[in-house]
Formats: sequence, C-alpha cells, structure tokens
Amino acid sequence: MRPLLGEIGRILMVAGAVLFLLGALLALFGTHLPLGRLPGDIVIRREHTVFYFPLTTSLLVSLFLTLLLFLLQFLLRR
Repeated sequence: MRPLLGEIGRILMVAGAVLFLLGALLALFGTHLPLGRLPGDIVIRREHTVFYFPLTTSLLVSLFLTLLLFLLQFLLRR
C-alpha cells in the first residue's frame, strides 16, 4: 500500500506545480494572451444577446492538455 501512496503524492505534487505555473502565467500575462479572441472563435452579437463559442481556443487548450498529460505519463512511467 505504501508505494501506491508515494505515487499518488508525486502525481499530486506535479499537478500542483503545473497549476501553480499556469496560475502565475495567467496572473502575469492574462490580459495579453489572445485566448478567446483567436481566429475561428465564433462571436455572434445581437441587440440584447451575445453568443460566444471559443472553437479555436478550445482546440488549442485540448491539444496543450493532451501533450502535457502524455509528457507526464511518459515521465512517470520511467
């Protein structure tokens, strides 16, 4: 049971470090990041409503998270 707890602890530490770095990046560069305003993000403005669908942003975030999780899995498997 002990080795399993050690691995869970390591995973939580890596996840915490990643979230910390992501939070720091958003705090420092949040207003300058083009996320949400990329070509391919759909914005429809009408008289009293705004419909926003961040298609390109969603694809880029999904790609980034997929690569990050693949890298973490590769590094933890060693």
